[in-house]
Amino acid sequence: MLQELGAFILAGAKGPADVKQMCEMIRDAGAWRWVGVYKISRGNLVIVAGSGDDPPCYPKFPVTQGLCGAAVETRETIVANDVRNEVRYLPTFNSTLSEIVVPAISAANRVVGVIAAESGKVNAFSNDDREVLERVASLMGHAFK
Repeated sequence: MLQELGAFILAGAKGPADVKQMCEMIRDAGAWRWVGVYKISRGNLVIVAGSGDDPPCYPKFPVTQGLCGAAVETRETIVANDVRNEVRYLPTFNSTLSEIVVPAISAANRVVGVIAAESGKVNAFSNDDREVLERVASLMGHAFK
């Protein structure tokens, strides 16, 4: 999946339809419920696309809020093994139990967005999942302006 996704990104995938396809590929590979990509725009995190047909509860929110905001601020991956114990969690779907958020950093070393993946299971994300999502975020960060 990583090779296929990397080739897709490097071939110029950038628009919402392409990002949605990337989200679907990531979700299917990880067997998670939802994957979304947010870009930073004027101090907000704004959804570019997400897997599935249901929009997240917060399609736009200040870059200082939520686990996504924490990932932007720290420039590090955030793993919430049980979001019920995480005060920073902004619910995307009410049945989410764990989330991973990975910052996408541009070639100019700016955080330009995040990849967020959610699961209905506690402790859904392994170290391997983290590594794969960090590689994808790196490719996205260099592709997005």
